[in-house]
Amino acid sequence: MNARQLLVAVLLADFLAFTGYVLYLYGPVGWIEPAMANWATRLVSVDLVIALGVACGFMVKDAREQGINVVPYLIVTALIGSAGPLAYLVKRLASPRRVEAVARA
Repeated sequence: MNARQLLVAVLLADFLAFTGYVLYLYGPVGWIEPAMANWATRLVSVDLVIALGVACGFMVKDAREQGINVVPYLIVTALIGSAGPLAYLVKRLASPRRVEAVARA
């Protein structure tokens, strides 16, 4: 595991721990009401949906080029948010094809 992959894996683990804590406090749907409490929190929610949509687009394109099955990462993104792209990055940074592409560049 290289340094970048380790950094992303630690970030993923921290995010999942924080997600678990929030789910423990609010339940699986209890976080929705605070997320939609006012226009500022709605803006953050809409921004997150847009950013995750863009991330999914990049994941799909990159996964096709790398021969990686992206479906599990898209499902995780839909269910848990940023955990999907982070998990994809952990996988992608470990991909032997990435090493070959970097070596050719």
